[in-house]
Amino acid sequence: MPDRSGVHRFVTEAYPDLKDHFTDLAAVQRPSTLFVTCSDSRVDPSLITQTKPGELFVLRNVGNLIPVHGADHESGAVVEYAVSVLKVSRIVVCGHSNCGAMAGLLNPEGIKHLTSVAGWVEHAAPVRDRVCDVHADAQWDAAIRESVGLQIEHLQTHPCVSEAMAAGNLVIEGWVYDIGHGKVDFHYEVGTLGAPNS
Repeated sequence: MPDRSGVHRFVTEAYPDLKDHFTDLAAVQRPSTLFVTCSDSRVDPSLITQTKPGELFVLRNVGNLIPVHGADHESGAVVEYAVSVLKVSRIVVCGHSNCGAMAGLLNPEGIKHLTSVAGWVEHAAPVRDRVCDVHADAQWDAAIRESVGLQIEHLQTHPCVSEAMAAGNLVIEGWVYDIGHGKVDFHYEVGTLGAPNS
């Protein structure tokens, strides 16, 4: 369980080894990637990607959702800042196995008492239709993958994203992290860095 002893170890043991790195970070951040993932406590972006502080700009929420442009100002602000100000060259949408948000999406009755959660996961409502023909035993996994693809579609409704992609300055990737097996499957990649799209 986290407590102040962890903070003490950071200050006395971890920070001194990275002091120069943190001194540089204090002046400016230059992350290469916006990493969109779930609030799930089992998902640790820096651990999965083996990155240091300053390398990822992270957006976390229930279900790693990105609503369409204008539908949610909080996630929209993160995307806009990452792309327009920080000039990230990559956005990763990372779903994960056993995602409770996708379970709730597939079974709305089970979360109707969680009114905020129920309303939030409806941003991924098209996923239900996309997996309706999938065998019931496989629907949960299919929904997790399909939702990652849907979020990539939603990202492209954000003007800053579509403009950066058209200029060849941004790619979007979709990942699914398997918690129990420690694997990452790379399901989607959209865009090409370099020459502008004609």
